[in-house]
Amino acid sequence: MACPAPTATSTPATVRSWNSQFCSNSPLASFSLAHTTRRPRRALVVCSVGPEKTVVIGLAADSGCGKSTFMRRLTSVFGGAAEPPKGGNPDSNTLISDTTTVICLDDYHSLDRYGRKDKGVTALDPRANNFDLMYEQVKALKEGKPVMKPIYNHVTGILDPAEQINPPKILVIEGLHPMFDARVRELLDFSIYLDISNEVKFAWKIQRDMAERGHSLESIKASIQARKPDFDAFIDPQKQYADVVIQVLPTELIPEENEGKVLRVRMVMKEGVNFFNPVYLFDEGSTISWIPCGRKLTCSYPGIKFFYGPDIYYDNEVSVLEMDGQFDRLEELIYVESHLSNISTKFYGEVTQQMLKHADFPGSNNGTGLFQTIVGLKIRDVYEQLISQTTGASLEAAKA
Repeated sequence: MACPAPTATSTPATVRSWNSQFCSNSPLASFSLAHTTRRPRRALVVCSVGPEKTVVIGLAADSGCGKSTFMRRLTSVFGGAAEPPKGGNPDSNTLISDTTTVICLDDYHSLDRYGRKDKGVTALDPRANNFDLMYEQVKALKEGKPVMKPIYNHVTGILDPAEQINPPKILVIEGLHPMFDARVRELLDFSIYLDISNEVKFAWKIQRDMAERGHSLESIKASIQARKPDFDAFIDPQKQYADVVIQVLPTELIPEENEGKVLRVRMVMKEGVNFFNPVYLFDEGSTISWIPCGRKLTCSYPGIKFFYGPDIYYDNEVSVLEMDGQFDRLEELIYVESHLSNISTKFYGEVTQQMLKHADFPGSNNGTGLFQTIVGLKIRDVYEQLISQTTGASLEAAKA
């Protein structure tokens, strides 16, 4: 059965939405949405921009691909640290700050851990997730209405009693499937996909599970292979809808490097997105390869190389900014920042300041931290432009 047509919402006409139907030509076409109530982890950001007006931004990634770090960088850009709801369920996945609320899409599992095992499905399978409820609650929040959201308890593996979520200025919904359901995609005003290559994902998982959890290499390989078919079918295809994709790949500076310690990171930015101007290096639209001066940017072997240029990604025109290698001194990042344009900073050096502020975060010495920080600033810019537009429209309506 093809996905139902998106339901009309109160989304302003000026807010861009993607109309393509994801599951009409996918392996999921035979699934009924009434039963596809669980989705992989992805993230949505919902920002209140006025009475009954909310901006919705989606963030998607596989498990263990850096969503939590990205969310911490994003909430920091808006100010304040996100913490669990005060006085609520201690096992809640929700994080709240003065301006943001972060919701984990695991809370929309329709099958708990034992139900998935009984039916032989993974959490990535749409049949283990409640997309109807996800759509209804994101739509309600977008319209300024509170919701009673379920809680998936990662400790016990079962669903706990629901918690009330009030519409915040910025709502982040992170998980595996924010762009899977066409109806939810229609609510998105901006979307991001964190795309970790199989080689890097494998290296990271080995480092974590062997060193920290005592797992064997064979069990790690088996776990990855068991998830791969569902990831390829249900999660990976969503990146075609993202406005920005952050790709994390093995370095090309060291032959046969396979430990995932030195990374090549690409920021793929879709052209023609409302309120979003892609970042560029030196000269917009040109194709540029740049090795920064070693006297101005300290970096150990194998050094650093940047690339910028136009490309085509899933039939969309995009701009690509790439960084291969890592830097040794964060304060020297200002040299790179000064050569980038359209980064949506409010003052000279804001990117470097944000990176220094979170120097202990994973990826703070390479392109993952740099590009996540820049995307956070771009999201702030999108949000503020939508606020300005909504305020202006309200004033014009009042004058009429």
